[in-house]
Amino acid sequence: MQVGIDCVLSRAYLACFYTRILAPYSFLSLIEMTTSVRGATPDSEQQTPTTNRFSRPVSLLSSIDKRSSLSTNHLVDEVEEQFSWTTAIFRRKQIVSPDPDAIATKRSVFDDPDLAPHYWPKKDYENIHRFDPTARWTYREERALVRKLDWKIMLTAAIGFSALNLDRSNISQANSSTFLQDLKLTTNDFNLGNTVFKLSFLCAELPSQLISKRVGPDRWIPTQICLWSIVALSQFWLTGRTSFLVCRALLGCLQGGFIPDLILYLSYFYTKTELPVRLALFWMSLNFCSIVASFLAYGTLHMDGVAGVAGWRWLFMIEGLLTLFIGFFTFFRMPPSPTQTKAWFRPNGWFTEREETIIVNRVIRDDPTKGDMHNREGLTLRRLWTAVCDYDLWPIYIIGLMFGIPSAPPSTYLTLLLRNSGFNTFNTNLLTIPSQALGMVTMFVITIVSEFVNERSIVAMMEDLWTLPFLVALYALPNNPNPWIFFVVVTGLLSYPYTHPIQVGWCSRNAGAVASRTVNASLYNMFVQASGIISAQIYVASDAPRYQRGNKMLIIICSVNICILYPATKAYYIWRNRQRAKIWDAMTAGERAHYLSTTKDVGNRRLDFRFAH
Repeated sequence: MQVGIDCVLSRAYLACFYTRILAPYSFLSLIEMTTSVRGATPDSEQQTPTTNRFSRPVSLLSSIDKRSSLSTNHLVDEVEEQFSWTTAIFRRKQIVSPDPDAIATKRSVFDDPDLAPHYWPKKDYENIHRFDPTARWTYREERALVRKLDWKIMLTAAIGFSALNLDRSNISQANSSTFLQDLKLTTNDFNLGNTVFKLSFLCAELPSQLISKRVGPDRWIPTQICLWSIVALSQFWLTGRTSFLVCRALLGCLQGGFIPDLILYLSYFYTKTELPVRLALFWMSLNFCSIVASFLAYGTLHMDGVAGVAGWRWLFMIEGLLTLFIGFFTFFRMPPSPTQTKAWFRPNGWFTEREETIIVNRVIRDDPTKGDMHNREGLTLRRLWTAVCDYDLWPIYIIGLMFGIPSAPPSTYLTLLLRNSGFNTFNTNLLTIPSQALGMVTMFVITIVSEFVNERSIVAMMEDLWTLPFLVALYALPNNPNPWIFFVVVTGLLSYPYTHPIQVGWCSRNAGAVASRTVNASLYNMFVQASGIISAQIYVASDAPRYQRGNKMLIIICSVNICILYPATKAYYIWRNRQRAKIWDAMTAGERAHYLSTTKDVGNRRLDFRFAH
C-alpha cells in the first residue's frame, strides 16, 4: 500500500481515470436512496433519546430490534463491492451494473440486534449525531457522493502528497548540477546527509502519529507541509557541510509520519475497498510527480548565474515556495470529518445532512472500529506496545528493511552516475524520465498480477528478481563504458516493478486490531526508512566512479532476498495458518461458538484468523 499527484495533474487526469476505468464499477456506484430512511423511529423517541450503559441511543437500538419494521434482505453483501484492476480491464463485459435506484447499503453487524450493542460508536465519536443503522441509500446517490469526495478530499490529499515527493527528491536533481562542488562536499558527505535524513524520518514516524491523533490530521498535515517547505526553501542559503546536514535532519523530522497521517485522514471518508485503489494511484503517480520534477529541474537549473546565484539554489527556492503555497492551501481544504466541513470561510459546508448521514454510516458499517476513537483522541501507549509486540508481522518488517536496498543506491546516484558517464547537467535530468515512465507501467502490471493470482510474497519478490540481472550487467560493464549502453542498463534497472504498495497492503491485511493498523503501517515504514540508511553506506567515495564493490554487495543482498527472505516469510505464514487450523478444525461447533463469544483475542490473535502470504 502507501505517491502523489502534482498540481498539474488536476481535473483532466482524474476525469480521464473516472471515465475510462472507475465510473462503471460498483465501489464507485454506491449511492443514495429515493426514500431517505426506512423504519424511522417515532417522534417521541427522536426528541431526547436516553442512553443505556453502552452510551448508545436507546431509540436506535430499539429500531434495530424491531426486525419486522426493517428488512435486511435487500442489503448488499461485501463481496459484491470489491474493486479489482483485473476485472476492470480484462473482464469488463462480465460486470453487471446494478440498478441505480437499488439499495447500496452494505450488510453489517449493526443489522443484528444481538451484535449491534457490542460495536456501537463511542458517545464522543465526532460523527455520532449522523450515525443511524436504519439509514439506506441507493447506488445512484453513492456514486455521486464518492465522486464528490474524490474532488473535495482525495484531490487535496494527492496534491499534498506531491508536495512531499517534490521536496524530498529535489536533492537528486541538485546533485546533477554543481551542488557538491559549491558546498565542498564529497560523496561520503552526501551519503551522510541521506543517512541523517532517513534516520530523522524514521524517528519521527511514531511521534508524528501521536501528534496527528491528538490534534487531528486535518491540522497536523498542513502544518507539516508548511514547516518542511520553509526548511526546503531555506536550502537556498546553504553554506557547507554543517548547514547541509542540519537541513537534512530537519526535513526528515518534519516529513516523517506524513504518509500514515494522510492514510489515517482518508480513512475517515472512504471504505476499505475504496481506499487501496486510491492509494495505488498515489504510488503510481509518484513516478509521474518525479517526471514533472525532472522538467522543473531542467528549467530552474538553466537559471544558473541569475543574480549571481547557482541554479541548484533557485531549484530549492522555487520548489520550496510552491510547496509552501500548497501547505497554506491545504489548511482550507481539509475538514476534520464528514460532519465538520462548515467553517467561517465555508459557511455552507460541503455536504448536506443527507450526504453526511450516508458518508458516516457507510464508513462505520464497513469498519465499526472507526467509531472507537474520535478525531482528536491520542493513541495510548498500550496500543503502541501491542503493535510493537505483534511478532507475526516481524517477517514483513524485515522484508521492508531488505527489499529496497538493491535498487536504492543506483536510484539515489542516478544523476551523478549519468554525469560521470559524460552527459551534461540538463541532459542528465531529462534522461531520468524514461525509467520513471517505465516504472509506472511495471508497477501497474505487478499490481494486476498480484490481484490475478491472489499472491503476495512471490509477487512482491519480483522487484528484486527484476533488479538482479541488471545489477550483474552493471557490475560486468568495463571501466569506461559507452555512455548510452550505461544509460540503457541503469534505466532498465530502475524500471523495476515497485512492490512497496503490495507490501503495505500485506502488512495491513496481516495486522492485529484495526485500531493499531496505523501504528503497524508506521512501524513497517520505519523499517523501510532504515533500509535507506543502510543503502546510503554502499556507494562510497573510495569506490567511485564505478562502485564495483558496492554493486557486488547489492548483488549478494538481492540474491539473499530472492532465495531466502521471501520464501522463508511465505513458509512461516503457511506454518502459522496450519498451526491454527489444526486447533480450530479440532473444535466442535459449540466450542467454536463459545470461543468467539468469550475470547479477548483480537485481529490476528484469533484462532479463526488466517495470514495472507
